[in-house]
Amino acid sequence: MFEIGNSLREARARRQIPLGQAEGATKIRGKYLRALEEERFDLLPAETYVKGFLRTYADYLGLDGQLYVDEYNSRFVIDDEWSRRRGSRGAAGGHERRVQANVVLIALGAIAILTVVVISAWKAAGNGHVAAQPPKRHAAVRRPAALAPYLEITAAKGPSKVIVNRTGAGGKILFEGTLERGDTQAFNGKSFWLNVGAPENLVITVAGRRVHVAGLQPWVLTVTPSGWHGHAA
Repeated sequence: MFEIGNSLREARARRQIPLGQAEGATKIRGKYLRALEEERFDLLPAETYVKGFLRTYADYLGLDGQLYVDEYNSRFVIDDEWSRRRGSRGAAGGHERRVQANVVLIALGAIAILTVVVISAWKAAGNGHVAAQPPKRHAAVRRPAALAPYLEITAAKGPSKVIVNRTGAGGKILFEGTLERGDTQAFNGKSFWLNVGAPENLVITVAGRRVHVAGLQPWVLTVTPSGWHGHAA
């Protein structure tokens, strides 16, 4: 066992790297880097961020990032944390699905009313002996096919917790939630950082090519314009 924070701080001091320079190189905010060096993990947004930031920062300092993640898991991870967060996300997802179902029912009702109005108008025109004009034929307009998204994630076999950031682990959060079976999220752009909880349940494609995930544990995927790279969280 070793001190995570002291080890990171000493490695940065040996290399004479200011905190601002480390922030620019890793794309992780300086306050989060300082929290890692002080082992104030409660200041980071979520447990998955702690692991991703630890790996990125340690690798940047020339250390073994996986060793620091393993040490964090052995000392700080609480087994039921994932279950609690997943349960809260599931409740929110159920509410969203109910709202979507109500919207569909309203749309169907509007279509039915419009159909009745059209039929009534057609019958009235027939009783007045008004000759119906043949419909005008318009030349079909070909629209260009929509471009496929660069990144697409589908829960094909079951639910999975998914976090998608723009460009890197410290970038803007584009999506955070649980994809239920059959759900799909698509993203345009060329640079992403993903952390997924159950990769074996997902089908992930980058530029139309399927990503082959491995293992049954949380998994991190880095997507760039030239392709992708994945490893266990």
